Amino acid sequence: MTSTAHKILIVDDEAHILQVLSLKLRNCGYDIATAVDGEDALHQAKSDIPDLIISDVQMPYMNGLELSHALSNDPVTSHIPIVILTARGHTLETSDTDIPNVRKVLSKPFSPRGIAELVSELLQGAPACDTGKSEAA
Repeated sequence: MTSTAHKILIVDDEAHILQVLSLKLRNCGYDIATAVDGEDALHQAKSDIPDLIISDVQMPYMNGLELSHALSNDPVTSHIPIVILTARGHTLETSDTDIPNVRKVLSKPFSPRGIAELVSELLQGAPACDTGKSEAA
């Protein structure tokens, strides 16, 4: 069976965040892949190119900004839009996220519904989704 759903790679070292975002976006009809660090995400993104990446900043081995730079510098993956998630109190300078493929920076906690709306907006033509749950993650 061939899937025509948009593929989203979610990268976070917190299992709770992976679970909440995966569930919400899968319920919206997206094909979801996950990674727990930037190195794993980089390998996945190069071997099975996603339509969008949602990545935490602070992770082991390779952080979200390093991942974004690596993807941006590779002609095969430079087109992939990236949403960066930051922990509350972890501020990023504008220069930190001045990476061509970083489309949005969101602070935790965030609304899963808000993420679904943002994904729909970034993946123009993707269906909007509302499963009725608006809890923060």
